[in-house]
Amino acid sequence: MSDPQYISSRDNALIKRLRQLAQDSTAYRKQGQVWLEGDHLCRALLARGGRPELAVFTDEGWSVATDELRGACERILVVPDHLMQGISGLESAAHMGFVMGLPSAPKPQGHVATVVLDRLQDAGNVGSILRSAGAFGFRQVLALKGTAALWSPKVVRAGMGAHFGMHLVEGLSLSDLEALKVPLLVTSSHRGNWLHRTTLPWPCAWVMGHEGQGVSAELEARAGLHVRIAQPGGEESLNVAAAAAICLHASAVTGPSLPD
Repeated sequence: MSDPQYISSRDNALIKRLRQLAQDSTAYRKQGQVWLEGDHLCRALLARGGRPELAVFTDEGWSVATDELRGACERILVVPDHLMQGISGLESAAHMGFVMGLPSAPKPQGHVATVVLDRLQDAGNVGSILRSAGAFGFRQVLALKGTAALWSPKVVRAGMGAHFGMHLVEGLSLSDLEALKVPLLVTSSHRGNWLHRTTLPWPCAWVMGHEGQGVSAELEARAGLHVRIAQPGGEESLNVAAAAAICLHASAVTGPSLPD
């Protein structure tokens, strides 16, 4: 374990870089690194076999950190509480964070269970869908251009660690989806079979569309199956993250092996 480096100046160049990573939703693309704030995300990275390039602790965070967190990487930074608050994009900063290298931009995999995000704008929705995808056996998320940045701090926080077990590709065009060799499934409020009465293919690719506009007409036309979610309560529509969780769970029931 290396001795920690202490920094107390908010004008330090490294502190400025960390602040940008934590507060700018697309800074990770320029820096090639991702900010993970809080011990939950940091432990989730380690649990998946990942290793950070830098560990950042407050004075208090360092004093109570476990050996696992202290020994996560060679480069360790300790800062005063007020400096961490300035770095953080949260109202109340955590006592630690990791900086991990941005995974290389992979190509879509053709034969795995997939979620396609079509121009989703809300970071909370995107993170929630990643979390559901991971929980229900989907190992790939493909984000079309116009979707919230997958590795932005808000999406990463909402994903609660799901990122580290997923094959994530963003900035895609419709033509890139031709690499998919599994059926495309689309939800609709006005057409298709009822989800609870439909035999779903596995693996498959569920398409989740823009919060206001839904799935684009081009993607609708490519879909091999359209389904509707029964809403006996009579609401007009469901939040896209809620709809995704229902659809992905329905696939999981007939797809991956479930516990008895």
